[in-house]
Formats: sequence, structure tokens, C-alpha cells
Amino acid sequence: MAAELQAKQAKNAEKNITFGITGMTCAACANRIEKNLSKVEGVKKVNVNLATEKAAIQYDPKQASIESIIEKVKKTGYGVQEEKAKFDIIGMTCAACATRVEKGLNKVDGVIKASVNLAMETANVEYIPGQVSVDQMIAAVKKAGYDAKLKGEWNEDYEKNAREKAYKIQRNKFLIGAIISIPFLIQMVSDLVMHYGGGFSFHMNPWIQLILATIVQFFAGGHYYRDAYHAVRGGSANMAVLVVLGTSTAYLYSLIITVLGTGHELYFEASVIVITLIILGKLLETRAKGQTSDAIKKLMGLQAKTAHVIRNGQEADIPIEEVVEGDILFVRAGEKIPVDGVILEGSSSVDESMLTGESMPVSKKQGDQVIGATLNKNGSFTFKATKVGKDTALAQIVKLVEEAQGSKAPIQHLADKISGIFVPIVILIALATFTVTFFVAGFTPALISMVAVLVIACPCALGLATPTAVMVGTGKGAENGVLIKGAGHLQNAQRITTVVLDKTGTITKGQPEVTDIISFGNLKEEELLQIAATAEKGSEHPLGEAIVKGAKEKGLALKEAIHFQAVPGHGIQVEVDGRHVMIGNKKMMLDHQIDIQNAASKMEKLESEGKTAMYIAIGQTLEGIIAVADTVKETSAEAIRQLKKMHIEVVMITGDNRRTAEAIAKQVGVDRVLAEVLPEDKSKEVEKLKKDGKTVAMVGDGINDAPALAAADVGIAIGTGTDVAMEAADITLMSGDLIGIVNTIRLSKATMRKIHQNLFWAFAYNVVLIPVAAIGLLNPILAGGAMAFSSVSVVGNTLFLRKWKPVQAH
Repeated sequence: MAAELQAKQAKNAEKNITFGITGMTCAACANRIEKNLSKVEGVKKVNVNLATEKAAIQYDPKQASIESIIEKVKKTGYGVQEEKAKFDIIGMTCAACATRVEKGLNKVDGVIKASVNLAMETANVEYIPGQVSVDQMIAAVKKAGYDAKLKGEWNEDYEKNAREKAYKIQRNKFLIGAIISIPFLIQMVSDLVMHYGGGFSFHMNPWIQLILATIVQFFAGGHYYRDAYHAVRGGSANMAVLVVLGTSTAYLYSLIITVLGTGHELYFEASVIVITLIILGKLLETRAKGQTSDAIKKLMGLQAKTAHVIRNGQEADIPIEEVVEGDILFVRAGEKIPVDGVILEGSSSVDESMLTGESMPVSKKQGDQVIGATLNKNGSFTFKATKVGKDTALAQIVKLVEEAQGSKAPIQHLADKISGIFVPIVILIALATFTVTFFVAGFTPALISMVAVLVIACPCALGLATPTAVMVGTGKGAENGVLIKGAGHLQNAQRITTVVLDKTGTITKGQPEVTDIISFGNLKEEELLQIAATAEKGSEHPLGEAIVKGAKEKGLALKEAIHFQAVPGHGIQVEVDGRHVMIGNKKMMLDHQIDIQNAASKMEKLESEGKTAMYIAIGQTLEGIIAVADTVKETSAEAIRQLKKMHIEVVMITGDNRRTAEAIAKQVGVDRVLAEVLPEDKSKEVEKLKKDGKTVAMVGDGINDAPALAAADVGIAIGTGTDVAMEAADITLMSGDLIGIVNTIRLSKATMRKIHQNLFWAFAYNVVLIPVAAIGLLNPILAGGAMAFSSVSVVGNTLFLRKWKPVQAH
């Protein structure tokens, strides 16, 4: 019977989960997923249905988690259908609150991961659609003792109004507390003067004290009782619990003495002034926290409010929200460009500093892309809207910054753990203080010491130390053209010891030009260029594009090419006019037994000049060499010099031959070159550097850089490059300027410095002052002031980070 009962209990403890799987193509895929999931410890039963593309899993939550199951699916090579939701959390007052909400959400079946940010008062939740609803998640937050609302699109007015409303409520409560505190302060001064033999005397009637203290306790400080009730009901304890216990003890003791009329000393002033000081602290904290999110407010403020749209041949002014994709819009000089698009007519120069951090205007002409919220400086033009609303570059940047600000840095985990157990420990310390002091010095000193311990302890500073710094740091990055995807990447950037730079498009401009054409046969230079351009017109490589561009500039007509084949790291082969044409490097020629001996010296000379030279062979005969040069970006050498000054090793990686690579490296000051590296091997080279114990940042702009960007400790994409590279990267430099790497590392170090300072202050404050209060050396009123100051000091210290300035290239 006992064995059967245990089996039944184990069965009841198991959970079932169903989620969609992406990427399956056949029954073998389903079998592979089933097999790998069955290996996960705690997974009891797996059924993967190819037709419905769903996996049904039975598991023991004590041994396996949803995260581990999903991670296994991803490692197997498939995806999981997940969704994200963002909530405004109402009622949090300290780090313990955030921890409680986070735990409550993470317990909900179907929630993969929940992250609560105290500074932003938001929760980011990843969940499995169909397994859990938004209403269920809100219910979990309410069960924890708080409230939640699904966050919609970013609305500047809503955010601003909500923040101002909260500030006004706090301000009004503080003013009431401050006015009522005045007679209590006068009475305290009078008692002090009388104690030292002075003649100044002021004493309020105990019943008047009771009435005034009651107003502060239950009106000004009433929200602390509500917060404490919800916290305790939810099974946790937070800052409000400490405030309520401390001030209520002083208030109730004084109330009993007043009713009994025993003539003992009253402590109404302690409860009144402590609550007033704590409200003042929260008031200052609310104002300061509002300033930490200035970056998003600034970005949203850049957006144009109206647009000149041309519909049915008529120009009309409409709100930017009414612009639709495909609309034709007109922009005059001095106006903001309303949405993203492509210029149809006209030309101008555009200030894109809001996007890139670059102050120099960029010339724009027909066919060029323009970005919403950038400033049209000179001419006027018409353009076609290609991205509107949440799809614009500005909206995507705001979304990315919001996500980064809402993410948690690894360093915060320790503070979260301590915050979770902080309040119960403080309550135990307060009870121990009362007990010991009562037996040593009597009831009144014991009461004062206990109240001081309860009031001095502040978990808020711990909870605000990291997220406020992350908010300001990621915001400052966005303001200066550095987009950081998450707090973890911001933390990792300060540890970088080695920066690996891709050559083409990263160190160089990625806009090469044809410089030399050498013929070894009967073909003229123009004929060689025409054949090469015809062969390369199917290529997406910058060198191929340069050859096609060179031919078009000379007015050469391109022929028909068939059977185009790109051989990564070698070159291309194609058929033109029935002849087999190959354009590539030495490896390609030798692989096809083509004699290049007579051309070797010419090739060496071109490569020593930093040019990329390619052989052209028709059939089995070498016909010529075509050389292309890519100019180095103006700031590359300066950026590399700055990195080396920071004692960071700089490595250049390229598919070019060693001679060409070293010529470019010498030009910009790179000491170490990894040349002739095939695109698929770039990530392997990054892994090698990591195995040597180095913290590696990979910087690239092309599709072939994506695996290496993902493999690096920190992947940095050049924003002028491809979307694939930016998707794979952790950090994006919008300007394409390598000085951005220097600024990323400097910003990371500055942010981490603030986090360490904040955490040190938060820990030191509690470690030093709780014992001081416990031994009776701290008046409750001073304790209340210190508590209020602790959170404000952490947020205030963080705000100095707003003064951070990027370095500029000389």
C-alpha cells in the first residue's frame, strides 16, 4: 500500500506541458527531438507530433524545468514558439517586492522566464502561448500582493502622466507630514534645551499629539499598511513591513500611555518624523528614477508630430500615426523626416546624429534611404514611406533600449538573493535587540533600539543599485550610437581583452574600386574588365560589386552569364559566351591546374601595396590580373591606437592573402593578422582565442561574420552592415565608426564602476548601521532619515553617469 501511495503521489507531482516546435521538416526531426528530450533528467514521457508541430511532455518539476526542456530543443537544432509580454507592476516599494513578484510569475505553468525590474517597475515575461494567458500572469502578480497591467506600445504622455501623478500624491503626503512634524520638532528642541538647563519650554497636550500622529500614521503613511498587508498575504516581507512594524510600535506604545495617562514619555514624534522622512526619500527617489530613463524620453521626443503627405495629387498635413506604408511624403528644409523611406525626387543633406552620434550631415539623393526622426538640413525632397509605426528604425531602437533597460546584469543576482531574505533577518535582529536590551537596560531603551533597527534597514538600495545604472548606461549608449541588447552584454564589455576586427567594411569602408588591370594574353584591359564584370554581376561580394561598378563607369555593356558559382574563400566561376571563366585567388588557380608562375611577381607587387588582386582565367589559360583597393576608414587607425592604449590586443581577420592583409594592418597599426581565413573558419579562430583565456569581442558587418559574432564573448556589429550581422551581435555601432568600440568599453567600465559603488554603499550602509541601531546608538528619527537617504544616494550616484561623454576621433 505504501509503495502504491508513493507512486500515486509521484504521479500527481508530475506536470504536463505542450508547446509548438519550429524547424521540423520530416519524421526524422520529430524522432530526434523525442530522443533528445527523453535524455533530460526528470522528463518522463515525450510525444512530438510532426503534423501539428507540437511537443507534449510529462515531467517532474523537481528534476526538470521548462527552461531546461526548451534549451534541449534549441540545442537539438529547432525552435520553440514563445511569446513575450511586458507588464507595469503597481505597488512595489523595494527589492523584496520585485523578488516576490518574480517568484510568483516564475511559478506559473507555461512561464519560461520572468524578470522584474524595480527601477522601471516592469516585468518582462517569456511564456508559451496556449499554456498560460496574460490574465493568469496578472492573477499571479495579484496573488503575490501587487497589481499588474499589460504594457502597450510606448506612450510618452501615459508614462509622463503616470509618473507625475505618483509624484504629486507622494508630494502631498510629504507636505502634510512635514507641516505636522514642525510642532513635534519644536517640542524635541525644547526638551533638549530644558535638559541642559535652558529656559525655552514647549509641550503639546498628549491628546493633540495623538490626533496629529494618527493623521500622519494612517493617512500620509497609510499606503505602507496596504503594501505590508499585501506582502504578508503573498507570503513575503518588504520595506513596507519594516516601516509599519517600526513606526506602529512607537505609535501604539504612545497611544497606550496616552489612554492610560501614566505620565510616561511619549514617542509620537518618532513615528511622525520617521514616516515623513521616508516619504521624502521616496519622493526624491521617484524624481531621480524618472531622470534615469531620460534616454527613451529623448528618443521619443525626436519624432516628428505631423507629416506632409501627397494623396490624389494633393498635399495634406496629417498626424504621423496616420502615415501608411507606400505613402508619398514631402519634406522641406529644416523639418524632421517623419518615417523611414526612400527618396523619389530631390536631394539634401540630413543630420543623422540622433541615430549614429555623428554630427556631420550625410548627403542624400534619389534612391537613398532616409530614417524617421532625422533632420533634413538643406534641400527639400519627396520620398516613399517604407517603414511606419513600430517598424521604423527609431521605434526599433526604443524597443531595444527598453528591453536592455529591463534586463538583469549577472552581477545583480547576488543582490536579488540577499533582498529575498533580508527583511525576515532584520525582523529577527530587531526582536533579538529588544529581548537583550530589555533585560540589560529596561523596556524604553529596548523599544527605541528595536524601532531604530526596523527603520534603519533598507532593502531598496540593494534593489536599485544595478538596474538604475543599467538604465542610464544603455540609455547613454543609445544617445551616442551604441545599441546594447542587454545588461549582460554591457557587463561583459568591460572584461574585453582582445578585439577581433574584420577587414572589409569594418576597418575599411567596404566600397572598393578597381585600381589595376593587367593583361597577359591577347585581350585588352577593357575586354578583361567587361568579362570580369559580366562574371561578377551575380556576386554580392564587395569586390565583385566594385568590378561591376568599374565597368559601368566606363560604359561597358555586360554580357549574359550562366552557371554562376561562388566558391567561398576562393573566388567565382561562370560561363560567358560559352567560355569557362574563373576569377579568384592563388588557391583557386592551383586547384584547377592553371599556370600562374609568370604573373606571381606582379601579384606580389600589387598585394604589397595593400590591394586585393585576383587572377582571371578563361578555360585553362591565365588571361590577366584585376586589382581592387578598399580605402581605410578615417578613424580606424585612431580607434586601434585608443584600444591599444587601453591594453587591449587588436587582431585583424580577413579572407585576403597575407601580403595584402599585412599592408592594411601596417597602415592602421594592427600587430596581429589572421589572413586567408575562410568565412566558415572565422568562428573557429574566435574560439581558439577564447581557449587561450582571452575575453574576445568580434567586430564585423557581413553575413559571413554572423557565426563569429555569435561565437565571441561580445559580438559587435557595424550598423552600416547587414541586418543578419546586427541580429547575431550583442552590440551594434550605428555609425560604423570603430571609435564606437572604444566608447562601448569605456561606457561598460563606467557603468560597472557605478554598480560596484552602489552595491558597496548599499551593503556597507546596512552592515554598519544595523549593528549601530541594535546597540542603542541611533535615534529612530535619525534612522528614518538615514533610510530615506540610502536609496536617494544610490540613485543620485547613478545619475552622475549621465555626465559620461564619448571620446571623439581627432
